[in-house]
Amino acid sequence: MHSHLPTAQEKALDVLQNVFGYQQFRADQESVIHHLIEGKDCVVLMPTGAGKSLCYQVPALVRPGSGVVISPLIALMHDQVLALQGLGVRAACLNSSMSWEEIQAVENAWARGYIDLLYVAPERLLTPRTLSLLKRTPISLFAIDEAHCVSQWGHDFRPEYLGLSELARFWPDVPRIALTATATTQTREEIETRLNLKQAKTFIASFDRPNIRYEIVEKTQVRQQLMRFISENHPDESGIVYCLSRKRCESIAEFLNKQGIVALPYHAGMDPRERAAHQYRFLHEEGIVMVATIAFGMGVNKPDVRFVAHIDMPKSIEGYYQETGRAGRDGLPATAWMAYGLTDVLQQRKMIETSQGDEAFKERSRVQLNAMLALCETATCRRVELLHYFGQDSEPCGNCDVCKTPPTLWNGVIAGQKVLSTVYWLYKNYQQRFGANYIIDILLGIHTERIDSFAHYQLSTFGIGKEYTEEIWHSVIRQLLAKGYLSVDIEGYSTLALTSRSARLLRGEEELWLKQESLVVSARSKNVMPTRKKTFQELNPEAYHRYQLLKQWREERSRRDGLDGQFIFNDTTLRYIAMADPRTMQALSKIDGINLYKLNTYGKEVLKAMAN
Repeated sequence: MHSHLPTAQEKALDVLQNVFGYQQFRADQESVIHHLIEGKDCVVLMPTGAGKSLCYQVPALVRPGSGVVISPLIALMHDQVLALQGLGVRAACLNSSMSWEEIQAVENAWARGYIDLLYVAPERLLTPRTLSLLKRTPISLFAIDEAHCVSQWGHDFRPEYLGLSELARFWPDVPRIALTATATTQTREEIETRLNLKQAKTFIASFDRPNIRYEIVEKTQVRQQLMRFISENHPDESGIVYCLSRKRCESIAEFLNKQGIVALPYHAGMDPRERAAHQYRFLHEEGIVMVATIAFGMGVNKPDVRFVAHIDMPKSIEGYYQETGRAGRDGLPATAWMAYGLTDVLQQRKMIETSQGDEAFKERSRVQLNAMLALCETATCRRVELLHYFGQDSEPCGNCDVCKTPPTLWNGVIAGQKVLSTVYWLYKNYQQRFGANYIIDILLGIHTERIDSFAHYQLSTFGIGKEYTEEIWHSVIRQLLAKGYLSVDIEGYSTLALTSRSARLLRGEEELWLKQESLVVSARSKNVMPTRKKTFQELNPEAYHRYQLLKQWREERSRRDGLDGQFIFNDTTLRYIAMADPRTMQALSKIDGINLYKLNTYGKEVLKAMAN
């Protein structure tokens, strides 16, 4: 009688259930995992929180040999290794933060075949020492995480990623998987070319994050707007506020603290120890708001970030998508909020034109910025606009600010012509260019000292815009800039100039529909949290009580073991346990996030904690 040998698919499911504690694969994961187990290369695009890491962790444990994961972030490496060790997986890392003794211990373990998964930074991987080390043990696969870092057009370009194409030459028979949470068609092609993955199969999961609500408001008094947004929608909850400059991080954090919101700054100019301390507090305490530059976030593993706020507009949709994707990784409702105004458009346009990049770089940056502006100015569903950028069709979400309160559109042709005419005649008659405020003063017919000294009250457009307020004219100019009817003259300190499109509007050959600004500070999201599919049912009072008991037990156990509580069970798993209310070890084993190792290590204590 022949005994049945398990197939690769059966082995993968066994690893998923008994090592990682999940009962079944998500649809996108299964096809990637089977492809990789068969020894074939692939490129995977999957949003944050969709389980990308399982796509290489499971095959690494199924295939013979040890897996090598290339990751650019030491903090993420460390977290993933601890999480895997907490599951009973023999994981380790090699990076610059380790002591010589620690590095030697890992190298010895690798050489003896005692490591299942090894995490390495790209710059260390390609050193002769590491390449020599890797050849001492059979390798099951190479996983290249954050693969968009290889794109010179991307927002996170890292030159050391370019050398990873050599892996195919050194290990031609070892499958490679490149993973990213954000990539346009162009970036995807660059990943395939630069990493020597032209024959690889591409897997694209949906970019939709249904639990995130998108809201973009007109920037007026940004500090007050931010404070109201946090205090009305997310009091005492964890969040990230992104700013463009280090100085702004410091001042916004100080302002929020004075308002009673616990906020910590984070930027590259801080003392590294202070920065690390702030990151530790954000990860391990509840209700902390991190005020940061984009230096913060990639690889930070905190599932319960309830909001991401931008008080300065990102320069691209890729950056915006990746930063907002740090909210709601636990599947619970979260908000992506941004305050956006005329200064953002002027600032970003000026940054492009004054950059050191060549003309191709500047043109690519302009295209990226125009897409970002289109998202900010859209009069239709923001989710549809966002997903369309990544080549994905979608129905209106019914949940973003535009779907909840569709903007009123008005015919802006005459208003636009008044602005463009003023810019035109100032340059034609006086060879002068001015900024938005000066143009608005002329339209409103205000006799300022400068207008009188230049005799600009003699212009035909002086005083012809009194039918609108200063705020409305600001909105008109911002939308003209966003739609390409005006440009920023960087030689003239962000003054306004006409573009090739201006003439068509001035001649009345194009329609111009503008959004009517509500000038509302912020929509109160108590009435507008997700109406789409709920990824998590709310806890009833009994389940909530069990959840609190479990958190209390986890805190005591983590103190006893000297281990971060999230590596015992994360909040999502505790919620599942609280909702299921298991009374036996068998029932507990069926819950997602509980593998055999965790069941045997913590199971009895978990049941006892809830019985109390």
